[in-house]
Parts: sequence; C-alpha cells; structure tokens
Amino acid sequence: MDQSKDYIWIPIAFFITYIVWGSTYLANTWAIETCPPFLMAGFRFIVAGALMLLYFFLRGNLTLSMTHFKHTFLAGFMFFSVGNGLVVWGLQYVESGITALIIALQPLTVALFMWAMKGVKPTKFGWLGLFIGLFGMALLIGQPQFIGDDNWLLGLMAIIGAMVGWAYISIWVSTADLPKNVFLSSGFQMLFGGIVLALIGLALGEHQTFDPSQVSSKSLWSLVFLIIAGSIMAFSAFNYLLTKVSPVKVTTSTYINPIIALFLGWWLNNEGITATSMIASGLLLIGVFLINFSKMRKLRSKKVTKL
Repeated sequence: MDQSKDYIWIPIAFFITYIVWGSTYLANTWAIETCPPFLMAGFRFIVAGALMLLYFFLRGNLTLSMTHFKHTFLAGFMFFSVGNGLVVWGLQYVESGITALIIALQPLTVALFMWAMKGVKPTKFGWLGLFIGLFGMALLIGQPQFIGDDNWLLGLMAIIGAMVGWAYISIWVSTADLPKNVFLSSGFQMLFGGIVLALIGLALGEHQTFDPSQVSSKSLWSLVFLIIAGSIMAFSAFNYLLTKVSPVKVTTSTYINPIIALFLGWWLNNEGITATSMIASGLLLIGVFLINFSKMRKLRSKKVTKL
C-alpha cells in the first residue's frame, strides 16, 4: 500500500477498532434476543471465516498442513468457541457494558498466565495494576443489584471463563506453528471455532426451540453487523495497525472499547450506570493501564519492537 495513504487508513483503522469492537457487545446482546447464543455465534464465525478463506481459494493459496490444521483448530476453539461463545452465552444475563468492563481485565489475566507459564513476574507497576484491577472487579460485582441473582452469577462465571481461555491461548499462540499469513490463519480459526460453536448449540438442543420466523430484524441486522464489521473489518483493521504503528498504541483499544460499550448500552439499550459502576470502571481501566504501562517500559528498556 502507498505509504502516503497511511495517513488516511491509520485513523480509519483506529476508528474501526475503537467503535466497532466496542459496539459488538451490544450487537451480540441484540442478536441473541431472538436467536440462540451458540448457534448464532457459530453461524457468525462460519460465514466470516468462509468469506475470508474464499479470497485465498480464488487466489489458489488455500493450503493447510497437518500441523497448521491442529494448531489453527486449537486456537480457533479457544479464541472463538470458548473466548467468544461463553461471552455471548453470558450476555443473556449480564449487561453488555458490564461485560465489556470485565473483558477489559484480560491484560491482568495475561500477566498472571505469563507468570505461571513463562516465569515472567509482573513489575511493580504490573503488581499495582493487578491489585487495583481486582479491587475494581470486586467493587463492580459486589453491587446490591447483582448479589443473589443466580443467573447473573452464571453469566459472570461464563464471561470470566472466556477471559481466562482467551488469555491462555493468546500466550500459547505466540509460539505456535500457524500459517504465516495472519488472515489465512484467522479465516481457518473462525471457521473451526464456528463449527464447534454450532455443534455445541445442536448438542444443547438450541435448534429445537429456535424458530427462524421469529427472528427480529434487529437480531438479523446485528448478526450481519457482527459478521461483516465485527469479524472481517475489525480484525483486518487490527492487523493493519500492528504493521503500521506501535503495539502499545494498538492496545489503547483496551481502554476505549469498554467506554463505547457502556455508552451504547446506556444510550440504546436502557442499561443502567450507577455511581459505583463508574468508580469500578475507573479502577479497572487504571489497573489495565498500569499493566500495559509496565509492558511498555519493558519494551523500551530492551529496545525490542514486536509487530
């Protein structure tokens, strides 16, 4: 791509990663209003993955070794079947803005896994971020309207499980043998993850209570948005940014996405925002910032740039 066009495409890519990814929480909430969660998520990723792979098929580059198959299948299962599927299921019981705040703690989970799996201990800023983030989480889920709601607790456990699974596989992927082309790899991951999600939905009997004629236009258009914008466009924009700007700048989406999700949930879905929720969200974001800040200091001290 012409380097002079980067001045146009980089802001567009940031806009997509900020706004689109932040809005997928509400889009998922609307999509599962009249669609079963696992079947909906499975259809989303099967279609998105198939469209991405169609491009490589038409170019004659659709190849996958057995090792690549095994690794992309595991990555797709953890990222999309576990990481996304449990979040979508949890959105039946947890508001989209609150879900986004919980998922924002992923850097905290990654830091703990890095310590457990790689022996990389958090720095002093990392430890401070961990404690502040955990305190913010406790404050968030300790609000009176959430305590004693069994469904909310089940949804919360699913979302936390998704975050843990995503964090684990994020570290594993860094050393996995995957196709060099990230778009080809992601297409297969989405396809494999989507197939597993669909099978889970069938195993749970979601098809038995699903009536396609009852799908609302809001759910249908939300699904279309998730396939085109939430999967293909957002992921492409994210990977484009990784090749053009510092990864530290790309991770700023970690702070923006929850704010977008909270605002859209309040504005378009009548989701409540309490003073306690605002304080908890501030603590969560401060914790995430400190964890990412500690990573940035390490990168600068070692003078290593990871794309």
